[in-house]
Amino acid sequence: MTAMEPIAYQLTRSDRKTVSIQITPQGELLVRCPRRMRASDVDTFVQSKRSWIEKHLASREPSQPPLTKPEHQALARQAAAVLPEKAARYAARLGVSFGRITIRTQRKRWGSCSAQGNLSFNCLLMLAPEAVQDYVVLHELCHRKQMNHSPRFWALVEHFMPDYKTHVAWLKTHGAALLSRIPER
Repeated sequence: MTAMEPIAYQLTRSDRKTVSIQITPQGELLVRCPRRMRASDVDTFVQSKRSWIEKHLASREPSQPPLTKPEHQALARQAAAVLPEKAARYAARLGVSFGRITIRTQRKRWGSCSAQGNLSFNCLLMLAPEAVQDYVVLHELCHRKQMNHSPRFWALVEHFMPDYKTHVAWLKTHGAALLSRIPER
């Protein structure tokens, strides 16, 4: 994309009040804007974000093909064997309990913790470094003490994993590439 070349994007209008941009794991630019915003104003906004867009498109990892069904099933089995063991270890350190663990293939989440203490993890975590897997498990278990993302929650995460920000950064940098490997239905 050259400086004079228009930037291609997909536009979604809604009742929102602000404009936002997003780059999908496939490298498509999505723009969301208020219904009544003029097309020329949307174009001006997108052009004003050109350096951000180019930087993020350039930093994208080369995409790998979607997982095959057998690869996906193997990841799910691996996650079902590895993540409950990690959860038990971190739960003991935190002094918390948890309910059942579900392994899923989520398109936007790495894990979750319900109010009842049930945990859910994305099987694609098995493609991430072990330290990142540990961070996600710890993060979800910290919700057993703080069911929010308040400063107290983050202090708890940091107490048990002082370098957690490194793992958050890894997920921000590489997570989209992992999620792009979800098998097509």
